[in-house]
Amino acid sequence: MNGIKLWLNKNLKGDPVIWTIVIILSVLSIMVVYSATGTLAYNNMKGDTEHYLLKHSSLVLLSWGAMWVAHKIDYRYYAKLSRLALFISVPLLFVTWKFGMNINEASRWITVPFINQAFQPSDLAKFALIVTLAAMLAKRQENIEDIKESLIPMLLWIGVICGLIAMTNLSSAALIFTTCMVVMFIGRVPVKYLAMLVLVGILAGATALAIGQRGSTAVSRIESFLSEDDIPFQAEQSYIAIANGGLVRFAPGKSQQKNFLPHPYSDFIFAIIVEEYGMLGGALVLFLYLALLYRGMRIVATSERTYGGLLAAGLSFALVLQALVNMGVAVGLVPITGLTLPLVSMGGTSQLFVGVAIGIILSVSRGEIEEIGTPQGNQVREDKLELAQ
Repeated sequence: MNGIKLWLNKNLKGDPVIWTIVIILSVLSIMVVYSATGTLAYNNMKGDTEHYLLKHSSLVLLSWGAMWVAHKIDYRYYAKLSRLALFISVPLLFVTWKFGMNINEASRWITVPFINQAFQPSDLAKFALIVTLAAMLAKRQENIEDIKESLIPMLLWIGVICGLIAMTNLSSAALIFTTCMVVMFIGRVPVKYLAMLVLVGILAGATALAIGQRGSTAVSRIESFLSEDDIPFQAEQSYIAIANGGLVRFAPGKSQQKNFLPHPYSDFIFAIIVEEYGMLGGALVLFLYLALLYRGMRIVATSERTYGGLLAAGLSFALVLQALVNMGVAVGLVPITGLTLPLVSMGGTSQLFVGVAIGIILSVSRGEIEEIGTPQGNQVREDKLELAQ
């Protein structure tokens, strides 16, 4: 037992609560995806019901590998890598919009040569933008109110990335835009300048509605959400699944609505969780995501470096906000969006980027924990406590 504890302390650095949350959600993901894809695998894979289980489990392990590598790297190196990733993301997003794989009237994927794997450039752009924004804010804290030097570069990156993503995925663009607003607010950007960011978002959203691929779909989904009579098929099946689950239930693999609900393994996986584990199980999942957000935001208060705090806050908020929207769709609180449940839904390269994002958050917490143990770190912390008192 002591040997296992020593191995964990040596190899899994950073916030132990975040590690625990990731482990629980990963195990739940494998269980629920196996349940949700059983019928699909039987029909498409000639009776091989374990096909998607093996595929998803390998992706979960791969994302764990990416998370472990990312958490071992000093988080300060990601500032340089993110700027390069942003420059790569712009042409990739444009190519995807114009020439990408068209699924459900949206070109969100391109195929990676040689490995024949679908790749969603918006995943890369999203995390690269958050990391770059955190670095820019940390570097410009002393002249944060300088419009030309501080605000304009950030607005340009946010406008370009969110605008290109909105051409094919309005919900993802809105989520990224909201995250950027939160990061800039935490980074002490004046409210009057945040109003300028809102204006940029309105212009990008209006352009996407006018010339993007999903404008009409977004409008129809909002109209259906506001209408009491017009309930979309997906939402109706999700409500039935949740009703089947009741308050308390433990029935792994016994979901009935997985045979009727579109995308029960991704967009509506939360409905399957509630159907098989009841509202209590769904509440536990919600609690885990809120705990992840709390631990990420806690780093902001304890971080000795502005960049580390903003980085952890931005990444954790982006992941948890997406989770909240996904769960909100399942229970009818928000319109249908197509966003997946991070760490739980079945996916491809998106799981790798989620793993990297969690790894970066762990890298920040690991750096803070190690710094606290040094004489310099302890002195800085004592100085902060004296000022607070």
